[in-house]
Amino acid sequence: MTSPVISFKDYGFQYMAQAEPTLKNINLDIYPGEKVLIAGTSGSGKSTIGNCINGLIPFAYPGKSTGTLTVDGVEAEKSSIFELSHTVGTVLQDTDGQFIGLTVGEDIAFAQENECVLQDEMKQMVKRVSELVDIDHHLEYSPQELSGGQKQRVSLAGVMVEAVKVLLFDEPLANLDPAAGRSTIELIDMVHERTGAAVVIIEHRLEDVLWRSMDRIILMNEGEIVADMPVAKLLAGNLLLQHGIREPLYLTALRYAGIEISEALHPEHVDSLVLGAEDKEKVLNWYQEQKAGIRTGQYGQELLRVENLKFGYTPDKYNLQDVNFTIHKGEMVSIVGRNGAGKSTLAKLICGFEKPVSGAIYMEGRDIEKDTIKERAERIGYVMQNPNQMISKPMIWDEVEMALVQSGMPKEERTKRVEETLKVCGLYSFRNWPVSALSFGQKKRVTIASILVQRPQIIILDEPTAGQDYHHYTEIMDFLKKLNEKGYTILMITHDMHLMLEYTERAIVFSEGRMLADTTAAHVLNDPKLVQAANLKETSLYTLSLACGIKEPQTFTECFIGYEKKEVR
Repeated sequence: MTSPVISFKDYGFQYMAQAEPTLKNINLDIYPGEKVLIAGTSGSGKSTIGNCINGLIPFAYPGKSTGTLTVDGVEAEKSSIFELSHTVGTVLQDTDGQFIGLTVGEDIAFAQENECVLQDEMKQMVKRVSELVDIDHHLEYSPQELSGGQKQRVSLAGVMVEAVKVLLFDEPLANLDPAAGRSTIELIDMVHERTGAAVVIIEHRLEDVLWRSMDRIILMNEGEIVADMPVAKLLAGNLLLQHGIREPLYLTALRYAGIEISEALHPEHVDSLVLGAEDKEKVLNWYQEQKAGIRTGQYGQELLRVENLKFGYTPDKYNLQDVNFTIHKGEMVSIVGRNGAGKSTLAKLICGFEKPVSGAIYMEGRDIEKDTIKERAERIGYVMQNPNQMISKPMIWDEVEMALVQSGMPKEERTKRVEETLKVCGLYSFRNWPVSALSFGQKKRVTIASILVQRPQIIILDEPTAGQDYHHYTEIMDFLKKLNEKGYTILMITHDMHLMLEYTERAIVFSEGRMLADTTAAHVLNDPKLVQAANLKETSLYTLSLACGIKEPQTFTECFIGYEKKEVR
């Protein structure tokens, strides 16, 4: 019988700074060639398991362990990060923390340089893997010049140059647009087939990971394994929702239609579903019942207007061209599109971090060209994609309170505001913790809290739910929705198509620096030409509706979202 390449036996781990163990009673074997997904809410211990496998625990993050962990037959605690790196290749959730080289090419080649590989052979390897992840045209760029999705591709390429036995991916889809996420899963699948390495993926975006087959899912909760089973068996039950993980949308739609999810349905993917005539009839009947009563929100007067905006980081290339749109008071709008389309650049222009080449930005009819960044920040709050670029205080409470202290707000009012914000962001129990003790996803919530606490007129969020489990995703988005209902205007740059559908009626679509569309959120993912042009992908609701004979997939999607808002919330 084949021996496991990773084996946890009665394993537990407690960080030095923590009063309780983060991992408890872990018994888990992963075999050569397996593809395993580890899922769970933020703080459930899934990333800690990954850090144990690659040696960051205990060599970078010390603590007390019990039981045993062996990696490729070697007891991990008696090895080293360097030795384990020859067996385990890791793509970290926080890609900025993984870069070594001054250029993309140097970073990809780093591991081979350590092995003293000949230059010609090294260059060929870098060229091959960079082409596979579609980053070969950026080899001379600094990693810091890249978008979040492009950085993820560089990290993937860096892992692929080593002939490792385990490929470990910590939230590989967190910063990618939908189509790039799908390509990444295809890429991981291809690398798995070519190398035969065991693949371990730690990820919240369950439906996206299941774009390609997985052998099993490990479900974590409060530091323990609560399920270890084949994909179909887990999807057929209710364990995912019970433990704060969103199930694939097509399964939720089937449940709404009164269809029992079983393994016989082959629920692993929307294309693998085996639906009989009776099941399809149930979906159709549910759709007809929900079809009436779809309404569009009414909004107030103009708040933000962008006219003929043009911008380029270099004189010979424009990153944004001919951008025109108007945002009204009380709107909640998604800004979507492929990585590098100009979405984050647009946010920087609105906040004053960059100056346009031409065009204008108006707030309540007034040109804000001469407003300072500080003056704009009093009315426009911006939550960046990478939390490490925003955090400046060592303690969570101090970070969230900082802007209020600078504003001169009385202490009693500050305390009340900070406590309220920390609670809705799921951070109140961590209020006295150092930021350094938090996961990437928890840091993200700290940065959101530091902006939300100021209650600006407009809140711009760059990937607000990246790295968040379903529970905290819902908490944050429900809080944003409540703010929106009170009159706050919210713009969300997002790759999460369900977020766009569920929380915003309107979406502005970008591709290659140009605005492709300003339309309803449901229309965006039900227009194949727009989906292709913006590097998005059709929602599984689109596929399900067509499979059931529904010729109006956009209306079906709107019915699904309306039903969720009415019944679930």
